[in-house]
Amino acid sequence: MLERVWGNMEKRRFSPLYLLYGSEPFLLTETYDRLVKAALSEEEREWNLAVYDCEETPVQAALEEAETVPFFGERRVILVKNPYFFTAEKDKEIEHDLAKLENYFRAPAPFSIVVFLAPYDKLDERKRITKLAKEQCEVVAAAPLQEAELRAWVRRRLESQGASVAEEAIELLLQRAGTRLSALANEIDKLALFAGPGGVVDEAAVEQLVARTPEENVFALVEQVARRDIPGALQTFYDLLEHNEEPIKILALLASHFRLLAQVKWLAQTGYGQTQIASALNVHPFRVKLALAQAARFSDAELTEAITELAAADYDVKSGAMDRRLAVELLLMRWGARPGRKSQR
Repeated sequence: MLERVWGNMEKRRFSPLYLLYGSEPFLLTETYDRLVKAALSEEEREWNLAVYDCEETPVQAALEEAETVPFFGERRVILVKNPYFFTAEKDKEIEHDLAKLENYFRAPAPFSIVVFLAPYDKLDERKRITKLAKEQCEVVAAAPLQEAELRAWVRRRLESQGASVAEEAIELLLQRAGTRLSALANEIDKLALFAGPGGVVDEAAVEQLVARTPEENVFALVEQVARRDIPGALQTFYDLLEHNEEPIKILALLASHFRLLAQVKWLAQTGYGQTQIASALNVHPFRVKLALAQAARFSDAELTEAITELAAADYDVKSGAMDRRLAVELLLMRWGARPGRKSQR
């Protein structure tokens, strides 16, 4: 769907009405930016681009703009932000003339493109105005990308800038930068510039240019604990301190990570698949895949004990009973002193 809509925009085949909604803000913004770039020249945007926010301005003001003949160009683009009347959200103080909006949906101005940007997970399809919007608008539902879609998106974005990418490099990039598209886009653009036209982005380039997030460092630290590589785990901890990460934050990240490992392991044992686990925990499936592999390196008892010990360390630090840095060091050394175990399947 998204590729088709973007392709039509590039070919300057526009719909007079667009409804962009969903929980992935980067895709919403990228779709709107592509539309504006394709529909209006930079000079035309000064005169024929308008933005209205339905939390501040009634929608009829945007419709009046849409019905005004454009200046020095063949079309107008009107962005209507936060159209909460498509959702179950209660009406606010702004009085929106939805009857006028219904009439506009049925007969939109031929010289205007009206874009409704609705950053909501769901729309209320019981409402007549929502049903009519879905019937009359070009609809783009911007949900978080699944792993295969995410990999394809990374590849396409690099290829659009003249670079190719090895599959192993995509894997490392997702581990390093996470699955948030805005962060990924920044890293991809940097990698494409480094590779240059016709260049290849490989694992070495990702290793060199993409910094680990604190969460990815914590993942690496827990992996070192699972291998009983405590010198390596301590070094990772010290690296985090060098980058001004607070020990109390590292404790919180460790606790969150071990809770995730315990949750994904328990759900997998009860018969949930990767996608079901991701939905139940509201995390990206790629993160679930990594967590499942890592959770197999710990017994249920080890995960429970680690969570309990992290809670105790957090209390000791916050009550002033123990130095923050020492609390983390003692935890890592205690975990390393335990007998190792083979990965479970």
